[in-house]
Amino acid sequence: MKKWFFIILSFLGISTMAQAVTKEEADSAYVEGNYKKAISLYNSLLSEGISYELYYNLGNAYYRLDDMTHAVLNYERALQLAPGDSDVRFNLQMARSKTIDKIVPESEMFFVTWYRSLVNMESVDGWGVMALIMLGLAVVLALLYLFANALWLRKIGFFGAVFAIFLFFVGNLLAWQQKHNLASQKGAIIMESAVNVKSTPANNGTDLFILHEGTKVTIIDDTMRDWKEVRVADGKQGWIEVKQIEII
Repeated sequence: MKKWFFIILSFLGISTMAQAVTKEEADSAYVEGNYKKAISLYNSLLSEGISYELYYNLGNAYYRLDDMTHAVLNYERALQLAPGDSDVRFNLQMARSKTIDKIVPESEMFFVTWYRSLVNMESVDGWGVMALIMLGLAVVLALLYLFANALWLRKIGFFGAVFAIFLFFVGNLLAWQQKHNLASQKGAIIMESAVNVKSTPANNGTDLFILHEGTKVTIIDDTMRDWKEVRVADGKQGWIEVKQIEII
């Protein structure tokens, strides 16, 4: 039994080392300017398991090759996993600035923008960790309230515990909201150089407007196999073929 245990451990160790070496090779290829090789290696790593760092590095490699469409796609995927990462957001904005379509988003109430920004400050795991920390702090402060002799310490314990519990519920709420956002995410990127958005899901439908590669759309109707109804950030919507987009 021990023999098989050590064999399994050795196999897992070899697999981990192989993956680490592959990641190292991908990073080295990127640093050396061999971006095509880096892309191939990053994609290989992503087939084994996703992470925002891999999507971010993959986006950087595409950016260096001036492939803004795939750069935007991978930055968007990285941003889903790490919505609070400022580097991902900055590079995404840089890549978007080099695409053809300059979409001006619809205006919204300031508190909606504020709430969305608050939710996106951390990932689901980040908000979950914050909630657990607040719960632990609340327990410590409650013990302080129960067992401290000095009145001022008991006040700190009581009001601190109430505030920590409040933050615990806030952290859980934001984690739930972030998880809901990820589960309901229906974003996609236009992958063809120019796409005619149709009034109906048919090739003979009326052309409403044109979108170009690298533009993000939101799928609002995915009930059909070959066509999707999409909305652009400025509020315009219509139908495009599935083969013309790639889901984020």
